Amino acid sequence: MEDQMVKVVGERFCVPYTMELVVKRKLQSFSKTLYEAFDATGNFLLQVDGGVWKFQKKRVMKDPAGLPVATLREKALSWKHQWMIHQGESSERNHFLCTVQKSNALRIKNNLDVFLGNRYKDHGRDFHVTGSFSSLSFKVIRANTVIAEFSGDEMTQSLRQYNDCKG
Repeated sequence: MEDQMVKVVGERFCVPYTMELVVKRKLQSFSKTLYEAFDATGNFLLQVDGGVWKFQKKRVMKDPAGLPVATLREKALSWKHQWMIHQGESSERNHFLCTVQKSNALRIKNNLDVFLGNRYKDHGRDFHVTGSFSSLSFKVIRANTVIAEFSGDEMTQSLRQYNDCKG
């Protein structure tokens, strides 16, 4: 496999070096949780909002200025719990970034497959995510190489992005 950067959301989220991020979860109410990502020096980078008990499951990722970077929407009645991700707050086809879905709908273990752009039906997965919600530990794998790891406790998690852009 050719060693090249993969720009999922945009070039501004790509770095040519290993970067450690801290992700903090904030419960705003019984039905709303915020996730905030910071770099190792405490600079605020991203925020993801999302309600837990809404019928339409939707998450919006925003930059430090509060502008939408990407919107994640769960596809209704999908067998593999499929999420469609679009640039900004769009749901238009020309702003489609990727699809994320469970690897196997019948398994309890949290294995996810990520398909970039319109390659969903034509090619195999671009990334594989494996891990556990209970231990809050995940790995993002591209081909046979771990490109990111996520681990931590209930309130603060750490994400390590390796020298390959997943942005």
